[in-house]
Amino acid sequence: MPTISMFYGIVISMYNNNEHNPPHIHAEYQGDNAIISFDGEVMRGSLPKKQLRLVQAWIEIHRDELLANWELAMNHEPLYRIDPLR
Repeated sequence: MPTISMFYGIVISMYNNNEHNPPHIHAEYQGDNAIISFDGEVMRGSLPKKQLRLVQAWIEIHRDELLANWELAMNHEPLYRIDPLR
């Protein structure tokens, strides 16, 4: 699963094959894992509250780039990296 961004110890990944809707990312922080939709809703798993808020803010900022990556993923194409939170 390609890593598309990393910030504050959070690793953001997205599969680029055999993905399923709705569009989402995989976020990992110190052994905690969550699947989060592009609307910021946790679909499965969990993250600590602070890290979840950071991921949700990042999703809001980079929604267009995430959607572009999702289209690439649906076509089994390489994904591009997205800037971290600063």
